[in-house]
Amino acid sequence: MRVLTTETVPGHEIVESVGIARGNTVEARNVGRDITQSIRNITGGELKAYSELLTKARDEALERMVEDAEGLGADAVVNVRFETSEVTSGGAEVIAYGTAVRLA
Repeated sequence: MRVLTTETVPGHEIVESVGIARGNTVEARNVGRDITQSIRNITGGELKAYSELLTKARDEALERMVEDAEGLGADAVVNVRFETSEVTSGGAEVIAYGTAVRLA
């Protein structure tokens, strides 16, 4: 499955758009992580635990989007985008979406 942020797939012709493919996940912080990251927030620097949490969430959302595209019979997903939003205190949703297409 080709996954691209561009409108086209280099070297291939898009013959059909089969719909919007999407995948999402909601990840929550934990108390231990909050304590260590609060200290880091005071001293400065990257909040690595949160970076890792969001990376994991993006990977999961992307994987679910690909599964959705495969269910639509797509060969690729173009115009892929990510969005993140806070859905509750300490919990963030990450959604990946794009246009599922069939290639020639």
